[in-house]
Amino acid sequence: MTGVNLNKSISLLGCALQMYFSLALGSTECIILSVMAYDRFAAICRPLQYNTIMNKTLCAGLAAGTWGISFINSALHVTLTFQLPYCKSHHVNHFFCEMPPFFRLSCKDTFFNEILMYVGAGIIVMCSFCLTLISYVYIISTILKIRSSQGRQKAFSTCVSHLTVVSLYYGTIMFVYLRPRSTYSAEIDKTVSILYTAVTPMLNPIIYSMRNKEVKNTITREHAKDLRLI
Repeated sequence: MTGVNLNKSISLLGCALQMYFSLALGSTECIILSVMAYDRFAAICRPLQYNTIMNKTLCAGLAAGTWGISFINSALHVTLTFQLPYCKSHHVNHFFCEMPPFFRLSCKDTFFNEILMYVGAGIIVMCSFCLTLISYVYIISTILKIRSSQGRQKAFSTCVSHLTVVSLYYGTIMFVYLRPRSTYSAEIDKTVSILYTAVTPMLNPIIYSMRNKEVKNTITREHAKDLRLI
């Protein structure tokens, strides 16, 4: 085919910026998901104290801390990654610029970089995940104490969408960044990366909107029409 640009090259600066913002925004989402879990904990387990707990000062502090930690962490990793000497190839076997594929291109031992990546991922991802898990242990415990089934269903429905997003996002992130080097597979990583960079963000609005009564009613009506047509 003529007239089609098949150039898949990217400048070093462009690649660095892509890696920086991808890592920073990914880390931000991890922490925000844990903050959302804490917000649900406060709403369900401490309903009378919710406005006192989740006040404007705390919300502003959590937002600033989330963005600050994520962008500082990203700057450190990207700086160390691009200080490595690359002499094996200029071809990155990935859909976008990410640290693990770059480590495979370096002619220098990347053990320190990989350890730092695991530590950074461990602190941000695992701490955020643990905070989310602890919040939901209290949330589920509180929900089970609600006597009416309607009350339990209503309380649990506020958490279903968030739990779905958490499962999709953390599952793929942990698979890529927290598994041993010996299990590395370029093709698998490329496929998984599409999930947490494109598929999950695309599904987020759909998942969260499922709690919207108008969306639910529309889906129910369309489903009923389909059944009548059959």
